[in-house]
Amino acid sequence: MNTSRRTFMITIVATSSALSATRSLAQATLDEKDPQAVALSYVGDTAKVDAKKFPKHDNTQLCNGCALWQSKPTDTQGNCALFAGKQVSAKGWCSAWARKR
Repeated sequence: MNTSRRTFMITIVATSSALSATRSLAQATLDEKDPQAVALSYVGDTAKVDAKKFPKHDNTQLCNGCALWQSKPTDTQGNCALFAGKQVSAKGWCSAWARKR
């Protein structure tokens, strides 16, 4: 095997490994039908919260304004301490919502 072919093969293997690792780190978006989402009444849009079930809910209560939000306030989706490995909508809401201090 000549040097350039060896270098090419090593590059292909390294690139493939890096792509696989990147894909595995990508997080899925939380589905409202996910059992934990259902348990916490998560919705991807705070305006869709059942007002009868949650009379104290306010449409200004957004995931990106919650104490459990772990991403930048400007991100459209982000990490929540309650839904590990899943991205939640910045405009979403769940029953565990707590004002960020």
